[in-house]
Amino acid sequence: MIVNCAVYEGGQRREGELPLDEAGRAARDTDAFVWLGVVEPSAEEFQAIADEFDLHELAVEDAINAHQRPKVELYGDTLLVVVKTARYVDTDEVIDVGELLLFVHPTFIITVRHGAGELSAVRERIDRRPDLLRHGVGMVLYAILDHVVDGYEEAAQGVDLDIQEVERQVFSGDGHNPAERIYKLEREVLDFHTAVAPLSGVVDEIARGHFEVVPDGLAEYFRDVHDHLRRVESRIGGFRDLLGSALHANLTQVSVRQNEDMRKISAWVAILAVPTSIAGIYGMNFDNMPELHWRYGYPLVIAVILIICSLLYVRFKRSGWL
Repeated sequence: MIVNCAVYEGGQRREGELPLDEAGRAARDTDAFVWLGVVEPSAEEFQAIADEFDLHELAVEDAINAHQRPKVELYGDTLLVVVKTARYVDTDEVIDVGELLLFVHPTFIITVRHGAGELSAVRERIDRRPDLLRHGVGMVLYAILDHVVDGYEEAAQGVDLDIQEVERQVFSGDGHNPAERIYKLEREVLDFHTAVAPLSGVVDEIARGHFEVVPDGLAEYFRDVHDHLRRVESRIGGFRDLLGSALHANLTQVSVRQNEDMRKISAWVAILAVPTSIAGIYGMNFDNMPELHWRYGYPLVIAVILIICSLLYVRFKRSGWL
């Protein structure tokens, strides 16, 4: 459950990892801060952490149950930040959405992960920046949010490439109908928007300096994250418009192809109606019929059928029906 537990002091990470009880004492007794990483804890497992760090019961309930919307809430001196992570799985064309719950206190930060959202890269990057770590937990919070938003941009790039493929497929003329693919992409983009859009307000509130755990000197960092987030939001809105247009264009293409097929069928029916009608007339059992007993009657009828059918074929070909 606990994937990482470390103490940071003076911009440096202490060697080794601490057990939970020592981490709690380190957070209470020194000027350092503790970064504790947890993955999908059970109620009993996380309750031990909550008792050690004195977390509010409502925040603990959110962390255990997950499925929260992105939000920021203050419980005493502890800030709870909920964010959604997103990863685009290109092979399945789905957005894999995870959830991160961040408990931010001046002496500790606890990250609770559900689903996608590995933070090892964030730890490695921030461990190499002691100048930033001296800002405390506020800088760790920034690094995590920046990492999450970078993940949004990567996912948006994957969606963009697949939408371009869909657009080419719609106008390829190969007769394949990509309507199901377009609808599935629309569904994934909607889920993507649901995960991303609420976070904008969260990051903006943090950037405005409403919380003591985030020093004023970090406001510009959070504003930068907010700008990137707004850019991703704009791209997602564009995706929804593009997919709507692609679906409409695909339906139009299907209708056009159906009309073309109907015209071809109608043209061939008209051509085949000529020999059918003549054969039907001469198939009647009458003695007195034109050219019935004439020596050249049969070749003449065949010639008439071929001439009429040829004229009809040329006419339909010129009009674009064949």
